[in-house]
Amino acid sequence: MPLAPRDKRALTAGAAAAGLAVLLGVVSGCGSRAAAGTPGRQASVSAGTGAASGSPAAGTPGRQAATTSPGTVPSSSSPASAEPGGQQTATISSGDAPGGFWYGTDSSYVAASDPAPYGEPAIGGAYGGYVGMIGNWANWQNCGGTVVWSSTDSANARANFLTYHAGIGVAGYWFMAGPGVDPHYNGTTQEATAWGAAQAAEALADLGHTPTPVNYPVIFMDVELPGDAPNYTPAPDNGWTTVYTSACSGTVRQSSVPPSVDRADLDGFAAYLTSHSSYEAGVYSAPAIWTTIFGTNPANASIPNTYEWTYTGLTSSLSNRPDGWCLSGTSTCAQFFGGQTSASKYALMWQWSGGGGARNGYGDFDQIDASRTP
Repeated sequence: MPLAPRDKRALTAGAAAAGLAVLLGVVSGCGSRAAAGTPGRQASVSAGTGAASGSPAAGTPGRQAATTSPGTVPSSSSPASAEPGGQQTATISSGDAPGGFWYGTDSSYVAASDPAPYGEPAIGGAYGGYVGMIGNWANWQNCGGTVVWSSTDSANARANFLTYHAGIGVAGYWFMAGPGVDPHYNGTTQEATAWGAAQAAEALADLGHTPTPVNYPVIFMDVELPGDAPNYTPAPDNGWTTVYTSACSGTVRQSSVPPSVDRADLDGFAAYLTSHSSYEAGVYSAPAIWTTIFGTNPANASIPNTYEWTYTGLTSSLSNRPDGWCLSGTSTCAQFFGGQTSASKYALMWQWSGGGGARNGYGDFDQIDASRTP
């Protein structure tokens, strides 16, 4: 991920090389970093709850994309090619405003209105997209960890996109680990870069196993401090601000992580993703969370050329659905992070209700600017 407003691929190339050197050394030396290998997602995902969980299957480093040379992209590492372009003229109205914006949902099942073309649950308008969890670091590391994906909602979003040219189709995110749950944590940026690269390799491998193909060209790193969420993670901060005795222990070894080390983790993921696939790197987070993890020094906190999905500006009410980046009839608006605002072309999505504790009785609702799709 870039440190300054320049070309992302050029900036991340150095980090990719450093991360891969360590990553491949670990894989060839003892195989312990990626020993979790295969994700724990079950072959069949419930259409009702959309949540897949269970004990991860034993895997091998060969299951990952780590040995794929840059420029040689496996089929699972590219946005699904059968879909029409995201900029096509829709054959149904979004019901959203201004033009180019669509309503969508993410993660757990939220019943869309039948029949096709499918409508946005609860608030009306067209169903413009679904964002599902590709994988969960805790699941990958054999710590349990639910993987949340709604096969019904993703299929509905795909159908609207393919048949009616509506919305963005299906997008994905990786529930990301900070350096503090890296089994090889040693406080260096080199190791953190390798840890981020290992996660990206697993995310690319997991993309081949989602119940519905991911066509959206941005993969989001879910960077958050979830608190006490044992169904998802053994670490309440996901290892971003605390170092643990092991990935799954939940036992504190060190009560801080340098922001530069956190940033190296992020950069390692972005560099590996963009050099081993045609996907772009994005981040799901919020301003307060971002500064808690990365501080305010631009060298660590600034991400001017990175795609974003925010969850600040939340409400538990569905009465004032979004108009652009603000809730209609209110002064509540989306707030982005890392130095970006809603005016940036990198501001893509806003989880405006359902996340961050703003429960609405249905699920997670999102506002999506499809006109900014890379």
